[in-house]
Amino acid sequence: MPDPAVPPTPPVPLAALLAREDLGLRQIAGPSDPSRVIHWAHTSEMADPYPYLLGGELLLTAGVHIPEAAGSGTYFDAYVSRVVAVGGAALGFGVAPVHDTVPPALVAACEAYALPLLEVPPRTTFSAVARAVWQLMAQARHAELRRVTEAQQSLAAAASRPDPVPSVLRQLAQRVEGWAVLYGPDGAEVAVAGRRPEEGRVREALAGLARIVRPAATVPSGGSAPAGSGAIAGPGGRAAFAAARAPSGRTSPATATYPASRPTPTSATDTVAGLHLAAYSLGTGHGFVLGVAAPHREPGDHTIASVAAVLLSLLTGEHQSGSGAARSSALVRLLLGAPAEDVAPLLGGARWVVVHGRSDTHATPDPVAASALGAALGSPLIDVARDVVRVLLPADREPAPQPGWTLGVSAPVESREWPVADVQAGRALARARATRAGLVRYGARPALADLVPEADADAHARALLAPLAPALTETLRSWLSLHGSWDRTAVALDVHRNTVRQRIAKCAALLELDLDDPDVRMELWFALRRA
Repeated sequence: MPDPAVPPTPPVPLAALLAREDLGLRQIAGPSDPSRVIHWAHTSEMADPYPYLLGGELLLTAGVHIPEAAGSGTYFDAYVSRVVAVGGAALGFGVAPVHDTVPPALVAACEAYALPLLEVPPRTTFSAVARAVWQLMAQARHAELRRVTEAQQSLAAAASRPDPVPSVLRQLAQRVEGWAVLYGPDGAEVAVAGRRPEEGRVREALAGLARIVRPAATVPSGGSAPAGSGAIAGPGGRAAFAAARAPSGRTSPATATYPASRPTPTSATDTVAGLHLAAYSLGTGHGFVLGVAAPHREPGDHTIASVAAVLLSLLTGEHQSGSGAARSSALVRLLLGAPAEDVAPLLGGARWVVVHGRSDTHATPDPVAASALGAALGSPLIDVARDVVRVLLPADREPAPQPGWTLGVSAPVESREWPVADVQAGRALARARATRAGLVRYGARPALADLVPEADADAHARALLAPLAPALTETLRSWLSLHGSWDRTAVALDVHRNTVRQRIAKCAALLELDLDDPDVRMELWFALRRA
């Protein structure tokens, strides 16, 4: 049966039409397939309705075209075979005024050709059947729009969560009752959600679709499509595949037709092992691809997946606070030895702050989550260093607390002091974690210590702290900054509270000082600020 040229409306299950008690329809032949759907109702009394049908119809007839001599001959076989050949979904036969009963030969022919045959009682007009079909279509369309709207709202809410990319994928997988995967520019699975297909060939086919729609992918000359691809809709919708049934039972493409310029398609579909596969190129130009594998393909699924693709494009795209060329130029100049103050103007600011961020939900933030944090703060200058994301931000952009993140912010500095600001942000983050604050700023207000000449202050700090190893110095700094709290210092340093006690006791022994003395603590804090 050829695929019908269906209208842009949801189909109606034949079972739903049979369930309408006001119509009184009764199926008397053909398979009782719950998946059988009809796309419209059409009335015809032509002996050969084939030229006037598009496929997918419930064809209604009162049998006016049946000759008196039809009997049990070949007339009904020829009639039913033509309806089946054009893709008719079902046949409805009206009892009265022409025929008192459905001809037995017609029942036999429909049974032989597996075409559902419905008996339309005398009280039911064909207009009533057609009206019922359109009513069911309108209800299905309304349900589809409501489903798509609810999915859009849930996807948008997922995109605003602290872990937006995994949340969007989870919501998409739930909505299509399948598997959703985000492929990186290198083809690796960056994030997944839903039940992973058990068969390896399904995952391989989906990865193949991702290669087709990735901007770097090309189609060999001559128009042949790579194996594993299905129907592809590129820009302008010009790509078309002639599908053939392969021996394995999967739909395999034969050829592809592209425009003269042959642009990279933006989406591709295939069916493998009963699963419907789709891949969508994310519009960032960085090579990310969304892949979806679902056991069924509902009318609104493509729209839902497209919404998810748009959101993921925004989440994975590089946040532009300046041109990429300028940032590339700045990087090259730094690598070639230019001082930071010379390249800073290319990055968009004279004074800067450094932000250290740590995820509240993931021990190691992934690059996509780091990019989302940078975008939320307003800078694409990000670095993922083990368990911390570092963001370089122009000082005129005020960092704000971000859901799902603990942030430490340095004091504003000039570009030549970037390393100092990096240390300040790290200390502010440690204090934020210890105090369970969403954001802590490093204090840089004038103090009495500023009255001492810088060289003398540095010399005094080096001499006073000389007996301490770096680990002890940092422990003492955190402990003093947190007012001698063992528990909060342990949280800030990611160590046990007993370790903090042992280190502080060792500091007191090496320095030969009483750390309970406020004057001693003040002097040490003065020195630590210079260290």
